[in-house]
This record gives sequence, C-alpha cells and structure tokens, in this order.
Amino acid sequence: MNLPLRSCPPPNRLLLAALTSLALVGGIAGCAAPAQPEQALIPLPDRYPELPGSGLSAAAALPTLDWTELIADPDLQRLQQAALAYNSDLRVAAMRVEEARAAAGLQRATTLPMIGLSAQGVRARTELPLDQIDLSNAGLPPQLAVPLENALHQAERERILSTYSAGVIMPSYEIDFWGKVRAMNQAARDRYLASAEAQQSFRTALLALVTDSWLQGLELQERLQLARQTLANSEESHRIMRRRKEVGLISDMELRQTETLVASTRSDLATLERQVAANRALLTQLTHVIEVPRARTTRPLSRIEDRNLPAGLPSELLTRRPDIRAAELQLQAARGNVTAARKAFLPSITLTAGGGIASNALESLFSNNYGTWLFMPRISLPIFDGGRRQANLDLAEARKHQAVAQYESVIRNAFREVSELLAARHWLAVQERDVRQLLAAQTDRAFLARRRYERGYSSYFEVLDAERSRFATEQSLVQLRRARLSSLVGLYKALGGAQTQPLARPSSPSSPPTQEGTPS
Repeated sequence: MNLPLRSCPPPNRLLLAALTSLALVGGIAGCAAPAQPEQALIPLPDRYPELPGSGLSAAAALPTLDWTELIADPDLQRLQQAALAYNSDLRVAAMRVEEARAAAGLQRATTLPMIGLSAQGVRARTELPLDQIDLSNAGLPPQLAVPLENALHQAERERILSTYSAGVIMPSYEIDFWGKVRAMNQAARDRYLASAEAQQSFRTALLALVTDSWLQGLELQERLQLARQTLANSEESHRIMRRRKEVGLISDMELRQTETLVASTRSDLATLERQVAANRALLTQLTHVIEVPRARTTRPLSRIEDRNLPAGLPSELLTRRPDIRAAELQLQAARGNVTAARKAFLPSITLTAGGGIASNALESLFSNNYGTWLFMPRISLPIFDGGRRQANLDLAEARKHQAVAQYESVIRNAFREVSELLAARHWLAVQERDVRQLLAAQTDRAFLARRRYERGYSSYFEVLDAERSRFATEQSLVQLRRARLSSLVGLYKALGGAQTQPLARPSSPSSPPTQEGTPS
C-alpha cells in the first residue's frame, strides 16, 4: 500500500526560536578574546643624507624610464628578453602567483552558497508497530480466528518501504553574520596580490642582475684587452733585453726583472680569462642561452651613457618598490587572519535548504507526486574545544607581529640601500676623476722612466715599477667605471625599477635569440 508523504508546517516558529537563540548566544560570545595591541610602525626619515656637490635633490621627480631605456643597447635588450622568457626561477614565481590566485578563488567561492540537483531512491525493510487486531466479533470460530490474527500480525511486522525524490538542494552554507568569511576572503586576496608583487620584485632583481652581469662582461673584456696589450709590450721589451744581455749590455738582474713583468702580466691575464668564463656561465644560466658568443668588437665602458637618477622623497618608496608593497600586503593578510581567528569565538550560523518532489513509487514520481521542501537553520558554538580556537588566535597574532617586523625591516633596508647607492654614485664619480688624473701621471712617469733608463740615469727597476703602476691604474680605472654604472643599475632597482609594461617576449620560445656582440 502507498503511504503519502506529508510536508512539514512553515518554519515560522522554528526561525523565531533560532533568532532568539542567536541573540542570546551572541551576547554570551561577545566576550571573545581581546585583540593584542599592535606595535606602531617606525616612520621613515624625512630625507636622504645630502651629499655636497652631488647635484641630487631629495624633492626631484622619480624616474619613469624602462629597463630598455636605462642603458640603450641592443645586445643588452636581447639578453633581458631572453632572461624574461627562459629563466626557470621567474617561471616558478609566475606559477606561485597562479597558485595564490587559485587559492584566493577557492576562498572567495566559500562566500557563495552551493546549489545543485539531487535525485535519490530509498528502499528499506522496517518493523512497524502492532495495531490492535480483534477478530472475536467476526463470527469466526476460535480455531480459525487465532491463526488468522497471528498471520496478520506477522504481515504487519515485516514491510518493505520505498521512497523516491528529486529536486534542488543547497548544502550546509555558513551565513557570514560576523564577517569571518569576509576577513578570510580578503586575506586570501592580499596574499595573491603579495605574490604578484613578489614576482615583480623578482623580475626587477633578475633584470638588474642581467644588466650588471653584462656590464661586468664589458669591464672584463676591456681589462682583458689592456692586459693583452701590456703583455705584448712586456714580451717585446723582454726580447730586446735578452738581445742586449747576449751582447753584454745589461746584467742578469735587469733581464730577470723583465721576465718578472711578463710572468706577472700572464698571471693577471689568466685570472681575467677565468673571470670571463665565470661571467659567461652566469649569463648562460640567467638567459638559458646555451652559448654566449664572444663580441666581435669592443665597446668601452666610457661610451655608455650615465644618468643622474634623483632619489625622490623617502615616502615614495612605499608606492614604488614591489618588495615593500608585497610586505605590506602580507601584513594586511596577517591582520585578516587575526580578525577571522577572533570571529571564530562567535557562534557560527549555517543554513541547509532544498525543495522538490517525492513519491513512494518510482513510476509515479513525476505524475502522482508530492511537493517537499527543507529549511534547516543551525546555530553552533563549541563550549569546549581543548583550546583550539585560542591557540589559532595566538598563532595568527604571532604571525601578524612577525609580518609587522618584516615590513619594518624591508622599509629600513630599502632606505639604507638607496642612501648607500646615492653616496656610492657620488664618491665613485669623485674617485674616477682622481684615478683618471693618476693614470695621466703614471703614463708620464712610465715614459720618463724609460727615457731615463735609455740615457743611463736609472736602472730598469724604475721602468718596471712605473709599468706595473700604470697597468694597475688602468685596470682600476676600468673597474671604477663599471662600478659607477653598476651603481646606476642598483639605484634604479632600489627606487622600484621600471613601472611600465614588461619587455616583449620572443615570438618563438623554442629558438632562443642570439646575442651578437655580447661581452666575452
């Protein structure tokens, strides 16, 4: 026999009771764990240390150049493009951004209810309660009435019940009454934005490293040519001195002195060749170019245009440097986690609802059916959880204070980095000017020493010492030029790097670009 399914009465009284319980429990839970006071952030200094005669103004506008405009060179631009396209560490950073974006999407999805279609069928064997069956008035003899009554009782005991239903259902959905889910959603979004800023910071650091390595390659190439030229002159001098020794015009000491200069220059040349190989290996690692070809021509560092980058106001670093923005977003995410952990002390409100049709026979589900609905609000507040919520709040507070300290550290390091690079650029320019004057004096000294030796006024040791000093000064001048240009790259990176669109990637990742004219 078919048993009709009856719907429940409207849940007005149930909803009223739920709201009343919510008000009572909310008042009790209002004494959740109080917020710990947050340490105040250390303010930035008002200005950078001023350098007399540096020509840099603290209130000047910040640069808006792109990396391709900082040092305009086709070879360098090709290396930068290759680094952006093929560097595996940068791809890992990009995938971390995608991971954080997906995590933020998952968290955002929790703020919306889940709605789905549901269909189910249930068949169950059940025990039914016994009804009072009385056959004494049926006019049957006792010998027939008793067995018949027992058979009816057995038939009523064992039954198979069937229920079929279909409809729309909304599983348990937490209503964000206290803002806990919103706080978690905002924290996930801040973590995603922080990962994007971290990727931008890594990109800036990568371009700065590629540019500085390229400048180092130019420096080593120029120093290598100076060393080869000095070695050629030293070998020619040694050949002449050996001829003069053969005819008895000089002593063995003077000949050994020329051999010392040749051996010393060869040792310096070998050191430079080793540094060139290390520089080429670094560029290969950064750009994934299998072999960086040697340059056909030499480009002196003195021909590369230097720029004066005004530092701007210290507070502007907060809006330009991606690492500072990332640390700030991480701090905001940590604060959101603290808010969510504090809201966990309040009662949670969940709602389960659904509606559809039901029948006790599958063939009549969509014809002879009955409408059903479900509305089930629930309020829950754990009374004893072993200290889990308090421990979770303490953990979130500790991570927030750690993010505050990290944020302050990033800001202080950024200010120190800019101040040091401003001072470095100023004093490197002064030092380069002085070394240039020293090189002119050393060149004159070497010329006069050779003239004095040829006229017999001094020994060859004076010539040897003058040549060594001039060679060392030439090497030092090239190093200072590269250090000044590297300070330009470092200052540009410290000020936040390029704020424009990324460099265009090569159209075909399978064929890396060739670096014609890359420093050896």
